Amino acid sequence: MGKLFVISAPSGAGKTSLVSSLLAARPSLKVSVSHTTRKPRANEVEGREYYFVTPAQFRELIEQQAFLEHARVFDNYYGTGAAQVRDKLAAGNHVLLEIDWQGARQVRRAMPDSISIFILPPTRAALEQRLRERRTDSAETIARRLADASTDMSHYNEFDFVVVNDRFDQAAVDVGAILDGGGRDLRASRSELKPLIKTLVRQG
Repeated sequence: MGKLFVISAPSGAGKTSLVSSLLAARPSLKVSVSHTTRKPRANEVEGREYYFVTPAQFRELIEQQAFLEHARVFDNYYGTGAAQVRDKLAAGNHVLLEIDWQGARQVRRAMPDSISIFILPPTRAALEQRLRERRTDSAETIARRLADASTDMSHYNEFDFVVVNDRFDQAAVDVGAILDGGGRDLRASRSELKPLIKTLVRQG
């Protein structure tokens, strides 16, 4: 039986790049492809990044209890297929879910043995810079993502581990250590995270 890992982050923290790097380095690690109601971006392929469905199809899947978790993020819905995850785990594969904190909370309830990892940026300025460098979102969307990032990051202590993505190579090593059963010094409860969180989370 494989292990289930959940990885979450505010938009722009580098989660997707880290996941891509881990999957390339670890062929035995499988990612669960989520369903979403948002429109595909130019470089996205059906069944690779997401399964793109209509809101009506998504509601039907909810009624069928087909999702391990689902959540609304911005104006779109995202969900993880339960059968897909359980089949991969039963085949002995480690599975990685790349989802938001709301979904991670649902997965922990449904599968308490899962291991959760939260990715933080080193500063708010770095977060904003990464969002702008994507060149996929409007200025209005970037502003909204930055505002919502505070809410996302305030939930860091619900996770088992926290990795600060300051230097990408080190962050990839840190996440890899957690996947290998280590990373004790990366626990979300470690005291040095508290001053960082104060600088990242905007109050009010």
